Amino acid sequence: MANSINLYLLTGFLGAGKTTFLTNMLNKLSQEKVGVIMNEFGKIGIDGQIIKKDGMELIEINKGSIFCSCLKISFAQAMIEMSDQSLKYLFVESSGLADPSNIGEVLRGVEAVKGNVYDYKGAICLVDALHFLDQIEDLETVERQLKHCHLVVINKTDLVDEKILSNIKNRIREINSKVEIQECSFGELSYDFLSEDLIKNQWMEDEETTNTPESKPKSLNLTFHGQITKEKLTEFINSVSEHSYRIKGFFKLQDGFNQVDVVNRKIDYKLAPLVEGESLSGEGESQLVFISKIGPNIIKLIIDNWKTIIGQQMKLR
Repeated sequence: MANSINLYLLTGFLGAGKTTFLTNMLNKLSQEKVGVIMNEFGKIGIDGQIIKKDGMELIEINKGSIFCSCLKISFAQAMIEMSDQSLKYLFVESSGLADPSNIGEVLRGVEAVKGNVYDYKGAICLVDALHFLDQIEDLETVERQLKHCHLVVINKTDLVDEKILSNIKNRIREINSKVEIQECSFGELSYDFLSEDLIKNQWMEDEETTNTPESKPKSLNLTFHGQITKEKLTEFINSVSEHSYRIKGFFKLQDGFNQVDVVNRKIDYKLAPLVEGESLSGEGESQLVFISKIGPNIIKLIIDNWKTIIGQQMKLR
């Protein structure tokens, strides 16, 4: 397949570092023609704004998992569209809640329409070293992502000791005894795998995905015009983060727009470049996406705590 497109799937639970890993990868391949399909669970695409580069082909698919029946056709259509872009690489970053067990079904659908345009190189699963051992006990999705991957990258190893790292590897091996495991921090990795055959041991047949419209967690989008202090936003986030799988977005604070990233109770702020809708004068809309652990019950929690702590008008949808 001399002219086929090298296809990689990136999986990993919410907050594992997929977008950071992908950003590093795009910098590494800056001389190549690369496409990205970005799948986010919320209605607002946050990560697409972070990775967008001149000359890069990007398709965003939001509001669910690309492996669910609700978005599977959109995913296949995006791959068909990308196949006409003369790409060398296509990276698919799936939602952190995605169960990729049926990737083969999607690839066969694309092949039926376009022929052998893609050379599937395998799934790379990012693991959050800090939170993995808790996640794997509670979430079948994490286990499915590991079961159906061809390279595991344990990220954030700088945040754990050797004993925890050893426990993580042992737990991964219980789920997938054959997969190669690499370690990194800040999503920085040797990219030797680009020249390796990751799927030489294709050990796993397709399964039905656990992503269904019925199992889809509630996601909410908060938008706000104005500016608050980092202390106030932190207080608000702390009041709801225990009940959220993930909170992320861009928010205008006293020093300008910040990229906000919350995994479990850990909040990261990073000064952001201009975001969509913002002018050089700093005008623009702040937005946060919440993925709920407690279904619609989080709505009242967000509204009540925002009113108590922030006390300014916002929209939640």
